[in-house]
Amino acid sequence: MTTMLPMKVFGLAMDEDTQVPVLILKDEEEKTVLPIWIGAMEAMAISLALNGVELPRPMTHDLLLKAIDTLDSKVLAVQVVDLKDGTYYAEIEVAQGEKTKRIDCRPSDAIALALRAQAPISVSQEVIDMAHASPRPRTSPVIPGEQADKWADLLEDLSPDDLKYKM
Repeated sequence: MTTMLPMKVFGLAMDEDTQVPVLILKDEEEKTVLPIWIGAMEAMAISLALNGVELPRPMTHDLLLKAIDTLDSKVLAVQVVDLKDGTYYAEIEVAQGEKTKRIDCRPSDAIALALRAQAPISVSQEVIDMAHASPRPRTSPVIPGEQADKWADLLEDLSPDDLKYKM
């Protein structure tokens, strides 16, 4: 059986070199750090959940959680379970009555859902070992100067009206 390490979302950062969002996971003792490069839309979905922003209409992860709830199911946990060729794999553990089902997904989607469902997040010890053994690009988990201010201002000034589709 694989050992799972409970993790929490420490935050989001911007890779200085690639300008790609990075999701930062840490264990509860903050001794183990796992950066996962993610897409901009997934970063926004995670940021909305971290900041408790509620929108007038459900976004994709809100819709998925609502669908799971409507089907009398519950998100029990999300787990990052594998790392292959630089790509992380995750699973959402869902209880439906007496049955437990696992759904394959991207870690960013799983974590965006976990934050909304207030479900625990964990990472396989094997994945952590593989991630720390593989070479990583030179990056910094800190958003530099002006960019930090720009992102902080953007997130602070974000309102539900800003995210409405305009036609």
